[in-house]
Amino acid sequence: MTPSLLDHPLIASRYFFPRRVRLPGALEVRSAGVTLACYAYAPHAGAPTVLHFHGNGEVVADHLDDFAPALLAAGLNVFFAEYRGYGGSTGAPTLGAMLDDVEAILAAVGRPANEVVVYGRSVGSIFALELAARVPAVRALVLESGIAEPLERLRLRVSAAELGVTEAALAHEAARRLDHRAKLARYPGPVLLLHAAGDHLVPFDNAERLAAWAGARATLRRFAAGDHNTI
Repeated sequence: MTPSLLDHPLIASRYFFPRRVRLPGALEVRSAGVTLACYAYAPHAGAPTVLHFHGNGEVVADHLDDFAPALLAAGLNVFFAEYRGYGGSTGAPTLGAMLDDVEAILAAVGRPANEVVVYGRSVGSIFALELAARVPAVRALVLESGIAEPLERLRLRVSAAELGVTEAALAHEAARRLDHRAKLARYPGPVLLLHAAGDHLVPFDNAERLAAWAGARATLRRFAAGDHNTI
């Protein structure tokens, strides 16, 4: 795995907000020198598995008391991915390396791709889209409060000059690794977009752009109530 500009420590320190929470019963997933403390529960033989990538500032443990039971009650199996430096995982969150972790996480699910629904919330949409583009046979893609243009989000926290590169170099690296329009073009399956109309962190137009890029494959659900963290 070759480090990229996206692994710059300034991006890591300003963009990611990891929390350390030890998770009893974590499933350890090895990826490129780190151990990711994920969680899996699959009581339903033959049912699809929801592979969930959580938001920034969250950890897997935040979703096990309510969201996981709801999915299980619906007859689905669950796999919650953890990031480098989050929860009980080792390492530190660097964006380029985290993109490269997605295939190891999918392999750890242990099911054929066409039985896996990939779900990304907020910053997790970056990793869900990466996985759908790398493994387009996944069953479906769900993006909750998803990000259309990650470069827009990065520029809110760090400038090209602070990274020691030109604006053109930063844009080139973002186009090479974070082009969500191109990633949606490589994924042929159904896309469900869930977004609060009043989202003040990732505005609703992000969902509209993602839906437009997915075309007829997209279903966009606009929530009149709620915000980014209360959708």
